[in-house]
Amino acid sequence: MIKIFNIINIKNTKFNTKFNTKFLVIFLFGLFGLCYPQKLLAQNLAQNLAQNYPQSFIANKNNLIINSKQFGVRIIDSQGRVNFFPTNTVPLKPGDAYGWRMKINNYQRKSGKIKLREVLRLPSHPEMWKTENSDKFYISKDGKVATSIKSEVPVNGMMQNFWTITPGDPLGKYQIEVYLNDELVEVFRFEVVPF
Repeated sequence: MIKIFNIINIKNTKFNTKFNTKFLVIFLFGLFGLCYPQKLLAQNLAQNLAQNYPQSFIANKNNLIINSKQFGVRIIDSQGRVNFFPTNTVPLKPGDAYGWRMKINNYQRKSGKIKLREVLRLPSHPEMWKTENSDKFYISKDGKVATSIKSEVPVNGMMQNFWTITPGDPLGKYQIEVYLNDELVEVFRFEVVPF
């Protein structure tokens, strides 16, 4: 401790000041690294990566590593080809669909199915809700929120889900929350606009 104070007090030359400042910073970072609990260090690193590199590999408590996440519009052309266009603005065109897709890098088929829960929030209730899986499809009392639950095996590590636009769907800001194995992994926000 005494040496540290001696180094800080020596400011006679430019060299000593620059050298001592760098030395002190390096020393304190080293000391901080030894004393800082490893769990907190790992959590801070994970938060920093998630905030600064949202498309990077993000590991979660389910040990799923999601490499890419996209939201957009799926349109089937006159030849029956499916086209996906990444966007946060969805034209209100009945028959087209909006949705998301995710690439899970470390998924192995032997791991079994992944539980997918999706919560779709609308700005107001639509004229009607329709689904292929009515057993695990729930609508809120105000009609603005739908929750869908299913289990899937990712195809080539890819998971996705789309909602078809129907007449009577409201314009405005929407939100889709995606949960994999009961963990929130993404929130997609988008706006439905006139076609």
